[in-house]
Amino acid sequence: MSGNRVLGSISLLCCMVLGVSGLASATQKPSANAILITFKDGHQQAFSLSEIERIEFSSSRAVHTAPVVKPSTSNSTSNLELPGRRRFVGEWTVGEGNGRNFHITLDENGQARKSIGTEHGTWVYVDDEARVTWDDGARDAIRKVGTKYEKFAYRQGASFDGAPYNVTDARNTDPEPI
Repeated sequence: MSGNRVLGSISLLCCMVLGVSGLASATQKPSANAILITFKDGHQQAFSLSEIERIEFSSSRAVHTAPVVKPSTSNSTSNLELPGRRRFVGEWTVGEGNGRNFHITLDENGQARKSIGTEHGTWVYVDDEARVTWDDGARDAIRKVGTKYEKFAYRQGASFDGAPYNVTDARNTDPEPI
């Protein structure tokens, strides 16, 4: 064999060994602070949660962002960002638009209650926000804006895409644990 062929064979052998050892480590179980992704072709890859800022899932309508919950040293769940619909379940303190607050409770089953006015409604998760339609036809949307949540109030029959008649802060007082 010529020198170039021997060198090429050694290089190919090294690549194969590295590839097999990489495959073996990729199929190991991830640590408790990691996510393991299995691809359609069967290969797996683990990522440390400390290296991930967010995960985006796209659909035909929109891109849904799932914030990654970083492990915490405390037992408090108040700082957890829950992905998708579940982050909206619970009781929210929101403003009336006149300086006073009231509560909106969003149940897992799609039912909604509030502490003022028409007390019953239903809610759905659309485009990464909670949309509530009250029995009297009024509507509220709870949306994440920057690093906080806000409640957008709409008059009876108004579109969620239209201009709200008021916007106030919204705070989930009892976020669901993961």
